[in-house]
Amino acid sequence: MEKERISKIMAQRGMCSRREADVYLERGWVLVDGQTAVVGERALPTQQITLLQSGQQEQSTRVTILMHKPMGIVSSQAEDGYQPAVSLISRQTQSGVDKSGLKFARNHLNGLAVAGRLDIDSTGLLVLTQDGRIARTLIGDQSIVEKEYLVRVDGHLSDQDLKRLNHGLSLDGRALKPAHVSWQNQDQLKFILKEGRKRQIRRMCEMVGLKVVGLKRVRIGRVVLADLEPGCWRYLRADESF
Repeated sequence: MEKERISKIMAQRGMCSRREADVYLERGWVLVDGQTAVVGERALPTQQITLLQSGQQEQSTRVTILMHKPMGIVSSQAEDGYQPAVSLISRQTQSGVDKSGLKFARNHLNGLAVAGRLDIDSTGLLVLTQDGRIARTLIGDQSIVEKEYLVRVDGHLSDQDLKRLNHGLSLDGRALKPAHVSWQNQDQLKFILKEGRKRQIRRMCEMVGLKVVGLKRVRIGRVVLADLEPGCWRYLRADESF
């Protein structure tokens, strides 16, 4: 059995992200079999790794923000003059449905990362988080968290092509994971996916002769968009999880 970087093992165990692990290691907050570890150190996957109380307390202060991203806003970094989602976060745009008890603070914007982007022409639930554990849960290679979308389409869809949407399509030479796709109403499909390839739903629809005319993400795991208004946001509550 080969030794691996401690930061990698911590990330694999869901303790934090690799970047966060390096910070904790620098601060002397990580023990391996009871001994203080340092950045770059390696350990066996079977060894006991402990994050000290100081690190756990810092993790508990990190926030996760749920936003209803409107059309024309990019998920992360600004592109071609378009606003990034983080620019919408302010005291004024915090939703009245926020029951977290948290008040907006400028440091809540520090290190926010988008955990599952939405295209500029898509709307709905967007997650921005300071917590590497949540980011890994939602977008890590082993993530199995469901994402639910309502997709308005134009065109004819045969029963056979509906079956292909559920399972049988490939993108960029790789087979897609099985999905759950069904009719929501006469011109709207419901997609439930456990992966998020670039423009995946739009490309899937193109492959069966459909044009997407509207796409909204309404759920990620157990967290739903509900009555969060476009352009508004709220904090993930302590009693919520994906």
